[in-house]
Amino acid sequence: MLPPLYRHRWMDDDIEAFREQVRRYVAGEMAPQLDGWRRQGYIPREVWRPFGALGFLLPELDEAYGGAGASLAYQCVVQDELAKAEVPANTAVHTIASHYILDYGTEAQKQRWLPRLASGELLAGIAMTEPGCGSDLQAMRTRARREGDSYVIDGGKTFITNGFTANLLVVAVRTGEAGSRGVSLVVLETGKLAGFRVGRRLEKLGQHASDTAELFFENVCIPAENLLGGEEGRGFAQLMGQLPYERMLLAVPAAAVIERAVELTLEYTQERKAFGQSLYDFQNTRFKLAECATVAHVVRSFVNDCVQRLLDGSLDDTSAYMAKWWCTEQQCKVVDECLQLFGGYGYMTEYPIARLYADSRVQRIYGGANEIMKELIARKLAA
Repeated sequence: MLPPLYRHRWMDDDIEAFREQVRRYVAGEMAPQLDGWRRQGYIPREVWRPFGALGFLLPELDEAYGGAGASLAYQCVVQDELAKAEVPANTAVHTIASHYILDYGTEAQKQRWLPRLASGELLAGIAMTEPGCGSDLQAMRTRARREGDSYVIDGGKTFITNGFTANLLVVAVRTGEAGSRGVSLVVLETGKLAGFRVGRRLEKLGQHASDTAELFFENVCIPAENLLGGEEGRGFAQLMGQLPYERMLLAVPAAAVIERAVELTLEYTQERKAFGQSLYDFQNTRFKLAECATVAHVVRSFVNDCVQRLLDGSLDDTSAYMAKWWCTEQQCKVVDECLQLFGGYGYMTEYPIARLYADSRVQRIYGGANEIMKELIARKLAA
């Protein structure tokens, strides 16, 4: 059992009641289907309709846009519970895309898309990464040229979470000069969109229930009113403006997975017998678990503090970068330590610890590679 944590202001009774609702639903309706989703390589889009109907997709949206008007803490709770149950980060991407529309869209754009995103009618993805560009968004080559009342898009994207299942995409395109000032965001509803094509569903080391795909745009024509915010050249600033929140949507699952790994390993080592005693009776096992439990406690304390600051409006970019890189690094280290204590069984995917190990590795890569996070922190130190 992990030690109790300080209760921040955001961790009130209403939050705990909401958490329990999410936990019950995920355990009863989603967890039993995970093996099948892993085998097929994606979670069907229809799965998110009842999730949205219960208010779990975007509870933080204002009621006028289909939400409950709750704080961002409610979304963090959703991501926490999904991560503990091994449900991949599809809804994290969905909520990030929705927040681009919420924070930067025109009122007409908000009314057009947000209620359908909150209900699960639309599942969103974000198409930024391109072959050869990686984290260097300023080097993107997918272009949208203005033709009358339309934009025509040509290019390709890769490593797109929800790329196969999403029916709404926020796409980063070049509408102007080289560099950040020429980047814009456009919104596409992909159903029967001429010239749009989903390429391969990419086979990954982990996160097997989360679809990751290549996307191709060949003379894709969309209305000019789909330009997010209605002004060209604002895309890079729009992407950067969401970073503290986005980083928390990676740090929160890191804390959840660390805790889950420690719980699984404690249970296993107390039951598993070797040389006439339980694995937990060996001093090395107890010391390793003591170390992992301490990391779990420190990570969760840091994450909870960052969530409180996010709600207070005082979470700065640098702290969010620190939370992303450090918590995900600890996630990979702790899960590795825990897997070792399972011995050969830890390498078998029928055991959750093996799946946690494979699923965790990408946390240090997506959402901005950890090396990029450290570089951004270092720049602030020297400023």
